[in-house]
Amino acid sequence: MRNLVIVALLLGIGFMAWIATTSATAPVTFKDIGYHTTDATQIEVDFQVAKYPGATAKCAVKALDSKFAVVGWKVVEIGPNEPKVGADGGRTTIHRLALRTESEAVSGVVDNCWITDSGH
Repeated sequence: MRNLVIVALLLGIGFMAWIATTSATAPVTFKDIGYHTTDATQIEVDFQVAKYPGATAKCAVKALDSKFAVVGWKVVEIGPNEPKVGADGGRTTIHRLALRTESEAVSGVVDNCWITDSGH
């Protein structure tokens, strides 16, 4: 009986630790809005990021040529923003990134975003 109580207690502690860690790693999502090639060596990429307002995220943005080869790459930090009254509480922000390229780009997209600081 004593061993059963110990096992149940350890399972409970493990479950609580799992809940604490998963809620601490706030999710981040992103969406490409558009791009504009300014010249053969630069592109502007517009995108939105949705995250907990107090969290800091980083996003990797890339420029592609007509053969889908990467001709530009940059990681940009999306810092904390003020919570706002509204549909999503200020979770979603819009960004424009000017990205230098090795040759003319025909597309610019967000490759990935991740949380670097949960801001709790």
